[in-house]
Amino acid sequence: MGFMARGGSSAADVAGARLAREATASLAGVLAGLGVSQSELARAMSVSPGRVSQIMSGDANLTVRSLAAAAEAIGARVEITFHAPPRDAAVQPRDGAAPVYGSGQAPACR
Repeated sequence: MGFMARGGSSAADVAGARLAREATASLAGVLAGLGVSQSELARAMSVSPGRVSQIMSGDANLTVRSLAAAAEAIGARVEITFHAPPRDAAVQPRDGAAPVYGSGQAPACR
């Protein structure tokens, strides 16, 4: 089941699906560059080939821990970076409070 297959289409669901696709595409690129197959990754991670297939599909169970385990198995590094919104972009709070405007000054967190 893919990330979006759960029926959600909120902004967070869409962003989560995009992030999962980006992460698995990046992992696939590293695997191809190293000449490592999904079966070999499964052995290195001590998981079933089916679990690697789930990870590579961007499955709803894709977690940071799963990505870290895959990276560890192939000697790679995972990097997650948050970027502040542009100075003039309004961030709409969920509780209906007034919008918050990004300062554009927040450093990227790693």
